[in-house]
Amino acid sequence: MERPRLDPATRGSTPLPASDVDLLIVGAGFTGLWTAWFHSQLEPGRSILVIDSEEVGHGASGRNGGWCSSYLPMSLDRIAALSDTSTATRLQRIMHSTVDQIGDFATRHGIDCDWAKGGAITAARTPQQETRLRDMVEEARRFALGDEHVRPLDRNETERVVRMNGARRSVLQPACAAIHPGKLVHGLAEALRRRGVSIIEGVRLTELAPRVATVRAAGTSTRIGAGSIALCTEAWTSGFADRKRGSLPLYSMMIATEPIPRETWDEIGLDQRTVFADGRRLIIYGQRTVDDRIAFGGRGASYHWGSRIEPRFDFDNEVAGHLRRQLVELFPALSDTVITHHWGGPLAAARDWTMSVEWDQRTGLGRAGNYVGDGVASSHLAGRILAEAILGLDTEHTSLPVLGHRSPRWEPEPLRWLGINAMTKLAGSIDQREAKSTAGTVRGSRLLDRLTGG
Repeated sequence: MERPRLDPATRGSTPLPASDVDLLIVGAGFTGLWTAWFHSQLEPGRSILVIDSEEVGHGASGRNGGWCSSYLPMSLDRIAALSDTSTATRLQRIMHSTVDQIGDFATRHGIDCDWAKGGAITAARTPQQETRLRDMVEEARRFALGDEHVRPLDRNETERVVRMNGARRSVLQPACAAIHPGKLVHGLAEALRRRGVSIIEGVRLTELAPRVATVRAAGTSTRIGAGSIALCTEAWTSGFADRKRGSLPLYSMMIATEPIPRETWDEIGLDQRTVFADGRRLIIYGQRTVDDRIAFGGRGASYHWGSRIEPRFDFDNEVAGHLRRQLVELFPALSDTVITHHWGGPLAAARDWTMSVEWDQRTGLGRAGNYVGDGVASSHLAGRILAEAILGLDTEHTSLPVLGHRSPRWEPEPLRWLGINAMTKLAGSIDQREAKSTAGTVRGSRLLDRLTGG
């Protein structure tokens, strides 16, 4: 699950175009690359330039947990509040088909991204987690989404998928595949290059204005004119002065085990490489990789003052140790298993936990993002919406309420730092209380719901 690294000597070595381009995309992750792909499909022959200050897939696209899932960062109730019930149902069904479209794309273009559509299972290991899973099932039914969205499993059905310590029951989300994200994002970039799209790494955006961007590469500043400019920088968007409080970079960390022997897998399950989680508040997520490791991640790392993003934050030995303990708690057979990899990185969250796409025809500026960790498939849809909006198309995608949605701004510091880190500690505290079935859990859970838009 290690992500490819760009040789620093090659950054910015590809010359920038000498003339204006039709579309400039800032950010060579999934959002930017899918935007480029759909734009090139809809308007062949247009000049498209994708730039990135680092490399293809440097951010969350190349280092996430490998869930290509139809889950959205916001609830169906939140979507309905922005539009109506039928639109929320339609958006969720579009997300179901989006997962298959990504798999079909990988097959057509010969991208070996370790695809395995075994669904996603979320187990309940406490009574409170059972309640949350029942709420998921009820929500699906209220929006006329039955087993196509989440299917309840009893204890025996759960054990046929995964034998997780303490699992009482679970829900299975069929529309989810395990992937290697780095392989997918690099395969997508190569498919774009074959279509004539220019992707240049090591180019940093320094100034953005309507239809003009100033960039810096190899120590030289250059102005690039563009008919349209799309900002697809996800967590790094908070680094722009005018967007400092528009999104928040939250760190998620991961570990991976050594290859696990067959007899241990017989105790664990996951024969179909179903990705897994449980119903705790402080999110965890995992998958069985194609080479029989477990890649396992979760939240819990601190938010850094001023929305800072630095390479040294990509590793946190305290969180890595906590993740290992959680993994062994779920699967005691892994008690002697060696952890061989540790990494992490930031994801972007809006104040209302709602993804969004922006497009301003007057200025020619657009943006998409804020997936709160559910971006592998969501970015495909967002890229399609942004490409269609740029071209002025009226489609089933551009009619979705994520286009034009404006989230509230995050609080200024120190409130932001205090609030986010307190929320993280509260989530962990609630999980511990639920595991011990102590009092006070319900009141704390309701407070957390209000803070996270749940």
